Amino acid sequence: MGYSAGVDAVALQEKIGRIEGVEAVRVVSSNGQIEEIHVLARKNKPPKQLVRDVQSLGHALFGEDIDRRVVSIVQLADGDLDGGLRPALVDIGETLDGSRAEVVVSLRWNDSIYKGASGGAASSATRPRQIAEATIDALRQGIHPSAALAVSSMDVPQLGGRHIAVAQIVLVTDATERMLIGSAVVEDDEARAVVRAVLDALNRLLPDLRVP
Repeated sequence: MGYSAGVDAVALQEKIGRIEGVEAVRVVSSNGQIEEIHVLARKNKPPKQLVRDVQSLGHALFGEDIDRRVVSIVQLADGDLDGGLRPALVDIGETLDGSRAEVVVSLRWNDSIYKGASGGAASSATRPRQIAEATIDALRQGIHPSAALAVSSMDVPQLGGRHIAVAQIVLVTDATERMLIGSAVVEDDEARAVVRAVLDALNRLLPDLRVP
C-alpha cells in the first residue's frame, strides 16, 4: 500500500486541501511512500464521497490509485470550525426575461444575510461567470470598502471524468493586487459549485476583510 517515490507528497497535500469542504489535510510519508492521508472537513458531504474525491484527484493529477484505507476523515460542524467567520451559501435564484437573465446569490455571514445580483445575456456560456459576479457582489457588502474584489475568470472544465468549477478572483488591498484561485467539484448543481469555488478562493482571507 502506498505511492511510487515519484509522487510529490507536498503537492498532493496542497491539492487535497482545495477539495470543496476540506479545511485541513496532512499527508504522512515514509521512505518515499505516502502511507496516511488525514482530512479535517465540514459536514457538507458524506465521508465516503470525500474519500472518492481524494481518490479521483490522486488518479487525475498524479496517475495514482489511492487505497481508501489510507484515507481517514474527521468532520466537524461549521460552528466548531470557524464560528461562522466564513460566508455560507443560502440560496441561488435565477430569473429569465426573454434574452436576459438575472442571478441573485444569498450568503449567510455570521448573523447577516447578503444578497448579490448580476445580469446579462441568458446564455449557458456566460452563466457561470454571472453566478460568480453575483457572489462577489454579495461579498462586497460585508467587506471593508478599501478592499476591492473582481472576477478575473470563471470556468467549469472537465478533469478526470468530472467537472470542476475553477474561479480566479482578483483582490486589491492597499494598492496590492493578489490573484486567488478556488475550485469545487460539481456534484448535482453546477451553480452551487461555482459559488463554492469563489468562496474557496477567498474564505481564508475574508475574516480579516470583514467590516467589524
